[in-house]
Amino acid sequence: MMLTKPSAGTGARARRGAALLVGCTTALALALTACSSGGAGARTSKDGFAQVAQADGALTVWVDATRMAAAKQYQQLHPEVKLDIVSYDGDANGSNYLQTKVQLFNRTGKGWPDVVFSSQNNEVTWAVDAGFAAPLDKGLLPAATLGGFAKGANDVCTVNGTLYCLRNDLSQVVLWYNAPLMKQFGYETPATWEDYAELGRRVAAEHPGYLVGDAGDAFTPEIYLWAGKCGANQITGAKAVTVNTGSEACTRMAGLMDGLIANKSMSTTGVFSTDFAKNEADKVLLMPGPAWYGGAVFKDTLKTPAQQIAVAPIPQWKGDGSPATGNVGGGTWLVSQHSAHLEAATDFLTWVTTDNAYQGATAPGFPAYAPAADNWLKAQAAAGYFVGDLAPLKDAAPQVWPGWGSGQFSQEAIWAATVKPGMTQGRSIVSLLPAWHDSIVKYAKSSGYQVSQ
Repeated sequence: MMLTKPSAGTGARARRGAALLVGCTTALALALTACSSGGAGARTSKDGFAQVAQADGALTVWVDATRMAAAKQYQQLHPEVKLDIVSYDGDANGSNYLQTKVQLFNRTGKGWPDVVFSSQNNEVTWAVDAGFAAPLDKGLLPAATLGGFAKGANDVCTVNGTLYCLRNDLSQVVLWYNAPLMKQFGYETPATWEDYAELGRRVAAEHPGYLVGDAGDAFTPEIYLWAGKCGANQITGAKAVTVNTGSEACTRMAGLMDGLIANKSMSTTGVFSTDFAKNEADKVLLMPGPAWYGGAVFKDTLKTPAQQIAVAPIPQWKGDGSPATGNVGGGTWLVSQHSAHLEAATDFLTWVTTDNAYQGATAPGFPAYAPAADNWLKAQAAAGYFVGDLAPLKDAAPQVWPGWGSGQFSQEAIWAATVKPGMTQGRSIVSLLPAWHDSIVKYAKSSGYQVSQ
């Protein structure tokens, strides 16, 4: 059976804090003993948490539109499993739909999904305190399975040393480029940010209208500032963040972007906008972007023909011997502590994150599970859409800079509210860095973070 939940949109963020269980005691441990997905009942301590009585019944899985295919594929391959697939917005753009619904389910004592996908990497920042996310490394999943994930992939899922979710795909930033155009214009792919900036100046002078990047999306800082090691969003603890947008790393990358925006070799339109697809789709020479840009942007949105798009490593600053890149999204899977179908839930979770039938063959993004990623790269090469070696995607997977984290507050929402309007008015990114700093501090403090500056 497949149900549909309406999208929550991108309205005001829900108040943070541990959810309260109405009808149970105020102590969370006692509350978990008294309330379950089927109402009141005894729990058994196992696998690191208090489990409800297990029972037969349908496994309820929440997915976004993109992961719907995965759930349907699992159902086809496992016809013996009763599966209720619920479509929701995946918490896109920090909608907080999942958190809001879990708060409701905690109050009513029923309704929790067994397994849920989120497009956000910060769900455990609230889902653990709310008693929703089940620990996965205390017995639910074998160590051998968990050890197969790429280095650092599940860091966003770890709270106080315990793993509470699994990463679906990696969104490491690389340099996408149009290979035939680069060859036609006689350009080399830049290895350093200095060379990248110089190429942008040459493109503006020699081939006006062509682009070496785009800065029009809310996730722009995760592409450029994160890759440039700008310490604007360094999560240092469960409720601690260091914010410094005035460092040389921040001003240097912001200045680079300002120069390219000024000479019009970097767009500020946004790659998913109608205007970009209509007016600039065939003008992309280079485009820093996450691993999923290859399919979601170039193939599906911009309709770039096959055998044009290639991938190279993201540039590095000259003299920096520690390669770094940014990350845009990726998504995570969580299992509910309230599930009465844990065996089925963990089987689905394992399959959807590690099995080659989905992750290694048909998944739209670069798998977080390393063996599946190898198969995925082979499948992408065999499909014939891309040009050349896709190895830079694999090389970048462990290079995501750890100085930028996934807090409870949305950096994308902050950038969209603070920096994007100023850019639209013609202000430089460098001039907007102080306002960005103040806005991050405000959002972080409102989410209960201790802020160091």
